[in-house]
Amino acid sequence: MSGGRGWIRLIPIAVLVTALLAGVVTWALAGSIQRDLTTKSQDALAAAGLPAGSVSFDGRDATLSGFPPDKALRALDVVQNVDGVRAAQISGDVIPVAPTPTPSPSPTKTTQPSPTTTTSPAPPPTDKAGVQAEIDRMLAEAPIAFVPNTARLTPEGEQAAKGVAVALAKSPATFRYRVTGHVARGPGGESAALKLSRDRARAVARILTSNGLTAGRVTSRGLGDTRPAAGGEEDRRVEITVV
Repeated sequence: MSGGRGWIRLIPIAVLVTALLAGVVTWALAGSIQRDLTTKSQDALAAAGLPAGSVSFDGRDATLSGFPPDKALRALDVVQNVDGVRAAQISGDVIPVAPTPTPSPSPTKTTQPSPTTTTSPAPPPTDKAGVQAEIDRMLAEAPIAFVPNTARLTPEGEQAAKGVAVALAKSPATFRYRVTGHVARGPGGESAALKLSRDRARAVARILTSNGLTAGRVTSRGLGDTRPAAGGEEDRRVEITVV
């Protein structure tokens, strides 16, 4: 009986020893894990160019210290990505701030050529030949047209006549102008053609004197169908001549 009681008294001692051994093993393993994670973290920080701070572990939880504010976030990210690390934090009063982004170089500005200086329009001609050449150019670009078989100008024809009038008003005051009407041969005969050509010449002369020229500087005449041009529409024309 006494032998049995002695064995029973040894049981608590055995349990205590076992617990102590287990604690020692756990402590040793924990210390090994912490040392391994510390080494890995320091290597990772060095590889990332962040050797200025330090890292310590409590189990698998890391605590970083000594990193400048603009490097702290980067260091925290590096340690958190180390295999085996459960969590990481910054110790002390350091407030992590995001690193200032490097400004991208501004695009090279292409030098634009300076705008070409617009030259002033040439002054109106003051000689007879120059004025006549200007009249001929304007009438070639915009002929003075009439409603068929009438002396009534079309809107385009009236606009063309007014344009010539404005240009001639800038010419020397001593210049005079003759408006000559021409028509094509028609069924009305010579007298009808003559009347229509005169009426058309007078219509253009009225536009000239209503838009800058005095009545004494403008005369008109009609030549009917006596001076055909190349045929067709060119026979139906109004000429303005410097006289």
